[in-house]
Amino acid sequence: MTEEHKRRESKHTVEVHAGSSEEKTSPAETEQALSPEILSAELEKARHESKEYFEGWQRERADFANYKKRIERDQVQIAQSVNGSIIKKYLVIVDDLERALKNRPVDPEGAKWAEGVELIYRKLQTILENENVKRIPAEETEFDPNIHEAISHEDSPDHKSGQVIEVLQQGYMIGDRVLRPALVRVAK
Repeated sequence: MTEEHKRRESKHTVEVHAGSSEEKTSPAETEQALSPEILSAELEKARHESKEYFEGWQRERADFANYKKRIERDQVQIAQSVNGSIIKKYLVIVDDLERALKNRPVDPEGAKWAEGVELIYRKLQTILENENVKRIPAEETEFDPNIHEAISHEDSPDHKSGQVIEVLQQGYMIGDRVLRPALVRVAK
């Protein structure tokens, strides 16, 4: 390359760099850029992008709301599970208190003792009610394997087939969840 050729190339490079940083447009290019067709196309493109972004934002917002609901539901289930496992341990005490009250002593000294046991029993029942624990209805109802556990199937002229004859151990629920099924005898 000759010296003259190198000088022209370097001058051309400087002009190209200078032109790109200042963005000079000719009047014809400006007129063409402002034509209604081009502006309309750019506007339509911007509207389409805006619609896509808005729909994406709405989907993300709905996903987040669903996530929040799922977390809240999971927390409620965990709390019920923890409460249920603790309460389940105390149901044995309720059973013992019920058995003790069924066999109350009749002498005056034993009757006072039984009244104290009954007060304790009622306090425990109140605590269970406050925790949304309910007895499963079983006596004289139809056998339901979801809430009852059959200990035996017996002939009973007083009951129709599939009906609970006797409850051997009370069942309990917390909310919609079975803590302990009722142990029952069922008519054949």
